[in-house]
Amino acid sequence: MFRTPSTMFRALAFAEAVSWTLLILGLVLRAAFDLPVAVTIGGGIHGFVFLCYGATAVLVAWNNRWAVVPTFCAVAAAVVPYATVPTEIVLRRRGLLAGEWRTGATDDPRDQRPGDRLLRWLVRRPATLAVVLAVGIVAAYTVLLVVGPPGRA
Repeated sequence: MFRTPSTMFRALAFAEAVSWTLLILGLVLRAAFDLPVAVTIGGGIHGFVFLCYGATAVLVAWNNRWAVVPTFCAVAAAVVPYATVPTEIVLRRRGLLAGEWRTGATDDPRDQRPGDRLLRWLVRRPATLAVVLAVGIVAAYTVLLVVGPPGRA
């Protein structure tokens, strides 16, 4: 499904924008029709997709060897409603989403670092990578559910 970092990033950037729509719709339904469950549903979906997008941004940044600033901007874009879509466009235009998954070592000395070896091992095993990401995201989501929603005293 995600044959390149670009397709994965684009899909999650779009999903994050859709999840913002669900959250905002939930807020409107709560205010207009006194339906707090709408925020619970929209907020839950948004929170999960938010974490998925963040994990994807970090994974793609790691694979494509982004500097700290574009990585931070890509992750921070999820905080601003609908900002992930223009962020994806800017990153694509700057060539930061170009390329394939790094499955093999090259002559680049950075390929000898343990983190790069781990990345190559994971992207050569997409099912394992999916499980690792899913476990991490579900664990983070569970912790955040226990902590409670933003703004709760």
